[in-house]
Amino acid sequence: MSLRLVSWNVNGLRALSAKPEWKWFAETNADVVALQETKASEEQLVDSLRSPAGWNASFCSSIVKKGYSGVAVYSRSPALQIGKELPEDELRGEGRLLHLEFPDFHFFNGYFPNGGAEELGEDGKPTGRFLRVPYKMAFFEAFLALAERLRASKPIVVCGDFNIAHKAIDLARPKQNEKNTGFLPEERAFLDRFTQAGYVDTFRLIHGETEGAYTWWSYKTRARAKNIGWRIDYFFVSEELVPSVRDAWIENQVFGSDHCPVGLELNL
Repeated sequence: MSLRLVSWNVNGLRALSAKPEWKWFAETNADVVALQETKASEEQLVDSLRSPAGWNASFCSSIVKKGYSGVAVYSRSPALQIGKELPEDELRGEGRLLHLEFPDFHFFNGYFPNGGAEELGEDGKPTGRFLRVPYKMAFFEAFLALAERLRASKPIVVCGDFNIAHKAIDLARPKQNEKNTGFLPEERAFLDRFTQAGYVDTFRLIHGETEGAYTWWSYKTRARAKNIGWRIDYFFVSEELVPSVRDAWIENQVFGSDHCPVGLELNL
């Protein structure tokens, strides 16, 4: 059985759905569509987004701030069960994680935290520390613990916006960003540990050291036209599923957000 999964940080689902680019959803042949940064609660969505024909829809929205964060999963087949957020109370409430259990694997859709703004010292100068990095790293550690616990029962598929470029090949200007969140040593070290624990970056599995493959481009600098981007959106599978991976891709021809969709095909 072939299964196609796609993931997209839509940077506002209601805004994107009003654009011509949202025809992507009507035309997709995916079996599972995972969205991040939906910026909406389920109640704020029109029927065509809340319960589109032919799909089972799941949502996890922020309760700490409206119009912030949020993830959604549309699946052709219903999940066996659905979970929201992480178990730890201090890491809940921002609408960052959906867990769907399917017959053959646990599926996670995550909008992982970014590092936030840079702290300023008493002199008003940047300190090199970022306000949300401690929260971000705690979130990743808790997620890995949850994934490892569930992995004892069946394999793991996790997708989403990780807000980390793992290696120098994963962003256009690594040297200039070594002190910026998203490419900090401690952030990259987590992805080192994550992959060492047996979670495989499926794009690199299929495409090796392909350069210039990015999934996010800053709006501020018109970076997409120049392909000055970052690869921060991923599909990882636990290594037990590697024999099932048939394809992985980046849909960089799809517009409508500052991110583009990424995909995975499994043969189960």
